[in-house]
Amino acid sequence: MNEIQIPDSASINSIIGEGTRFNGELNLNGLLRIDGDFCGTVRTKGRVLIGKNGRAECTIYAGTVVIGGIVKGNVFAEEKVVILSTGIVLGNISSPRFIVEEGVILNGNCRILQE
Repeated sequence: MNEIQIPDSASINSIIGEGTRFNGELNLNGLLRIDGDFCGTVRTKGRVLIGKNGRAECTIYAGTVVIGGIVKGNVFAEEKVVILSTGIVLGNISSPRFIVEEGVILNGNCRILQE
């Protein structure tokens, strides 16, 4: 089972919990965890975590993005993108570092940028 681990020094600034649906634009500092349904745009210099049951139909601009659920849309990361084995991405990814576990479904283009 893949569990998204958050270091003790990190705090979750915002959560879209399981069973929650949210449409709109989120601009935040720090970390966002999506375990429910989100549609819109996310902008943060921090991290975005899509939990195993999370579904996001959106564009993500973040420092680091970890995907364990479903993302339909484009992902732009300044540091890295990690797709866990339970992850599904239907869209394009742009990042200097890209880590993919076995079993991932990815339908889109990946662009690895030089730092």
